[in-house]
Amino acid sequence: MSDDQNTEREGLRPNERYRGNFPIVVEGLVNRFGDQVVHEDLSLKVKRGEILGVVGGSGTGKSVLMRSIIGLQTPTEGNIDVFGQSITEAEPDEEIGVRCRWGVLFQGGALFSTLTVGENVEVPLRQFFPEISDELRANIARYKVMLSGLTEAAASKFPAELSGGMRKRAGLARALALDPELLFLDEPTAGLDPVGAAKFDALTKELKETLGLTVFLITHDLDTLYAICDRVAVLADKKVIAVGTIPELLATDHPWIQEYFNGPRGRNASRSQQCSDLQQADGIVIDKAGKSGN
Repeated sequence: MSDDQNTEREGLRPNERYRGNFPIVVEGLVNRFGDQVVHEDLSLKVKRGEILGVVGGSGTGKSVLMRSIIGLQTPTEGNIDVFGQSITEAEPDEEIGVRCRWGVLFQGGALFSTLTVGENVEVPLRQFFPEISDELRANIARYKVMLSGLTEAAASKFPAELSGGMRKRAGLARALALDPELLFLDEPTAGLDPVGAAKFDALTKELKETLGLTVFLITHDLDTLYAICDRVAVLADKKVIAVGTIPELLATDHPWIQEYFNGPRGRNASRSQQCSDLQQADGIVIDKAGKSGN
């Protein structure tokens, strides 16, 4: 039995936050669709409190992996543990008990077009906590909308009235509705302009730090990987071929990793992050110098 399973089973009540090292453990995952094998013997551990970036070429099954972890895709073989509980072998009631502890932002937001933003945020609250009063549920929804960086007025708007970036934030608000421990983000900056993408990255990092989240982030955005990801998992050859910090990945000799991180876009993202780090360091020095002179 793993340390995380012991932690879960030795007195951890359902309403307590997970204390183990790895809230997500995937072992020997196989996903087949007819004759097509997407994953074969895929294994991955996600550390508690990290932002894990998940990258890979088209067709490597990044979204399929996420859907398998959250129970929307039944794997052909293998086991997935979330918070020390098996997702692949759990009974339906057990799955529901775990699902209320994570939030998901799907590509494009996946909002219900006939509901306002506030009503969209209320959907998981209605599902998992039907006993909450209408007034309290609406207040929680407004708070989550503002937590995502939108104005309170956005809660009464419909998705069609929002820009692409605002819809992403509305989807994020819904993902945060249940105060999750795990946050799944599927291409959250896709389609956003560079400024909007950078702001969303900053918000993700801030939420991770202030709320103590563990973030599973599927992306192809190299700027995002450099700016906020603690580690990066690389999908290729039907499995996770490497996982680590970007410097650790750059030390590997896999051709796809080298092409991805050392290509023109990768070099630009690296230089951009280096400049950002220098600017932040200069700001700290200036701020300290200013304070010392008072």
